Amino acid sequence: MPIALWALTLGAFGIGTTEFVIMGLLPEVAADLGVSVPDAGHLISGYAVGVVIGAPLLAIAGSRLPRTTFLVALLGLFAGANALSAVAPGYEALLGSRFLAGLPHGAFLGIGSVAPADMVPGHRRGQAVARVLMGLTLANVVGVPLGALLGQLLGWRWAFAGVAVIGAVAALVLRAALPDQPRPAAVPVRRELRVLARPQVLLAFAVVVFGFGGSFAAYSYISPVLTDLTGFGATGVSVVLALFGAGTTAGAVVGGRLADTAPMPTLYLFTGALAASLALFAVAAGDPVLAPVAVFLIGATGFVAVTSLQTMILERAREAPGLAAAGIHSAFNIANALGALLGGAAITLGLGLTAPALVGAALSAVGLALALVLGLSDRRATAVRDEVPDGLSEEVPEAVESAPAAVA
Repeated sequence: MPIALWALTLGAFGIGTTEFVIMGLLPEVAADLGVSVPDAGHLISGYAVGVVIGAPLLAIAGSRLPRTTFLVALLGLFAGANALSAVAPGYEALLGSRFLAGLPHGAFLGIGSVAPADMVPGHRRGQAVARVLMGLTLANVVGVPLGALLGQLLGWRWAFAGVAVIGAVAALVLRAALPDQPRPAAVPVRRELRVLARPQVLLAFAVVVFGFGGSFAAYSYISPVLTDLTGFGATGVSVVLALFGAGTTAGAVVGGRLADTAPMPTLYLFTGALAASLALFAVAAGDPVLAPVAVFLIGATGFVAVTSLQTMILERAREAPGLAAAGIHSAFNIANALGALLGGAAITLGLGLTAPALVGAALSAVGLALALVLGLSDRRATAVRDEVPDGLSEEVPEAVESAPAAVA
């Protein structure tokens, strides 16, 4: 594989690491900056808000720039923002730098998944895209646990400094090794926005927000739970974080296969299983055996459901692949912000460290209900298509897409 492809993988690794490593460092960050753990949880939401805002806006702006220039600029912004996080003098400064670090997240992963297609022969393009996205998987399995361990042993600022170095190295290698790629063909933004406004697409995004928000409610505060309730030290916390990463990896593999054969049943089954896993974690948080098992199950069940959802969203918005991909990242990070916010609020209200997991179970239950509505919408849309004569099928796509609105 070309060196530039490895640089893209390294960039994805850095982005995945900085997004989640803060969750393993909340007690250290809170103690050092003199804030509560729930207030430190807002640093998770700050990054997520950056992704939500930056993903669509930078994806649109990037359509006017050569891909190589755009990708290097995104990595430069990412590296600089993490460097600011490492030297932030206080809570507000760290919150601002986390927001800046989130801005390039969605655009880089979206464009970074498209760029490899021009680097390798046609029969290896799927492998090239998978190689880039492997960076995110490795971040959950290796980057986050090691970053959390580094931050716990040497100080949380070193974790962000390490991510900044990763981003800078990836940018330099990419600038030197990535062939010049022309500016992509312009696509009318208004037309893409109309595609994303379809009821079924919006409903699928809502399933992401609530269903996956359940995972983030619990995972955002996993470090204080594991240290204060389960009794693990720094090494134990890192091992459990690695178990979560292993669960997400297993879930992505299994979910990819199930999404091709039975996407809706898979979504129903594993969104329900995610809610059950979150409830199990709340009950078993004090057990050093069952708690890690529950964390693995949260990662696995969540990512099986998410893989099916991604497939369905891209299918329903196939005329707007760029904004659809950005929208998926935005939806995930709305889920991130919502879960962290509600989980932190539960702790602030004095409901205890297991409360975020119970909040997560409730959010995932809402996601399951929305998934059932989505399935009903699909059946209604299919019935409408079946009633349209073959010769008119091309003339009524908007009517078909609008049909589910009455059901929801």
